[in-house]
Amino acid sequence: MDPEHRRGVERLAEPYGGILSRSLLRGLGVDRDAVARQVAADRWALPGRMTVAMHRGPLADAARPWLAVWEVGHAVAVVDGVSSLVAAGLTGFTEHDVHVSVTRNSRCPRVDDVRIHRVRRRPDELVDGDSFPRTRPAVAAVRAAGWARSDRQAALVLAMTVQQRLVTGADLVAAAKVVRTRGRHPFIRQVVRDVADGAQSLGELDFAAMCRRHGIPEPDRQVVRRGPTGRIYLDVRWAFARLVVEIDGSGHRSGLALTDDNLRQNTVTLGSDRVLRFDLLALRLQESTVMAQVRAGLRGCV
Repeated sequence: MDPEHRRGVERLAEPYGGILSRSLLRGLGVDRDAVARQVAADRWALPGRMTVAMHRGPLADAARPWLAVWEVGHAVAVVDGVSSLVAAGLTGFTEHDVHVSVTRNSRCPRVDDVRIHRVRRRPDELVDGDSFPRTRPAVAAVRAAGWARSDRQAALVLAMTVQQRLVTGADLVAAAKVVRTRGRHPFIRQVVRDVADGAQSLGELDFAAMCRRHGIPEPDRQVVRRGPTGRIYLDVRWAFARLVVEIDGSGHRSGLALTDDNLRQNTVTLGSDRVLRFDLLALRLQESTVMAQVRAGLRGCV
């Protein structure tokens, strides 16, 4: 292979993070022997059986999903879970391994730094026209939650996906109804409802039942108070202790909701009630801590 041909091939690898599959190289007129000569000359490297790097340095982040798909099998492998969400723009959540899904009857090799998941693939779950094959964010988020190491990590990835506007709450609810995950599916569906529909979550969470489980007196619910600008609706209140608990759903993070919440809390506090605030995920993931704080707020009054 002459230098001009080699440089042209290397330029074509740039959109793939500096790597190409052996299949693509054959289509460019570069056979196995030509690859071996470039590797022997210390120009190229072999990060996998099916993949060739057009350099000798570490792989770029952009190359890792391509390598995962080519090494596992380009006919069956799809970037999925957290890896698909990162490709869609998710920030603040890191995962060393690349997650790919394959259909359940697929036979594929193990690949270093790649986690392979067998799934029942739905016909509408892939992103159309993207660079490498990957699942839509709503599908990827539900699967990422199912593959997470803990309930806390599962809830985090679901919340971040909506907070960063990669999906809407409605999309996530719809995906959770049809995308199956093992072991954690009831938890995922509940967290998805919490994240997507905070306005109706108090009844779903059944805060009073939670208090009963922890031996805490049952509070009043949806208490109405009058403030300087009209009625104020409090989620729960213990009148005898002058203690209020406000439970924040996803709607409390958007628009002017936070401003309204702060002004409402100030009004209640100035009226000599104490206010504890919890978000829905705290109730899901740290129930004991939440109840311990409520118990501390009631101490001396029960």
